[in-house]
Amino acid sequence: MRYFAAAAAATGIDEEHVETTTVVTRTDLEQLLVTRHPVAPAGERTLAQVLPQCSLLVDGVATRDPSAPLAPGATVDVLPPFAGG
Repeated sequence: MRYFAAAAAATGIDEEHVETTTVVTRTDLEQLLVTRHPVAPAGERTLAQVLPQCSLLVDGVATRDPSAPLAPGATVDVLPPFAGG
């Protein structure tokens, strides 16, 4: 897992390893992440508040289907909307 911008602020980290014993969907992964990071650092929004606005890239490809299985060993990037051009 790699977190960027507001997602990194919500978790307090830029990167972590998440290992599962079964195939997970985007929804499963989001629930797991919210469970792992229920509280944000002072002054930041929680991951549960940030995730609904985020895009998830799985091995560099946007994943929008909440029920699509995620490949074991995939790199997942959590990208909040960015401002600017």
